[in-house]
Amino acid sequence: MSNRSSRHQMAVMIWIAVFPTLTVLQLLLGDLLRDAPMVLRTLVLATIAVPIVVYGLMPLLSRLRTRLITARS
Repeated sequence: MSNRSSRHQMAVMIWIAVFPTLTVLQLLLGDLLRDAPMVLRTLVLATIAVPIVVYGLMPLLSRLRTRLITARS
């Protein structure tokens, strides 16, 4: 597999992890953070989202990706 293909796959995996995480956090915390300044809202959401994505979702997606690649071979 080429380096370019791997980077594209990684970008898709990150998007698959980040988009739903931020959407759910917005749904859960949107009302609570509505009146906070934008920078504070972003800080709070990023502080919660990054560990969820890095330690929770990305390892799962990496294992799934490995299984899919192995199954194709």
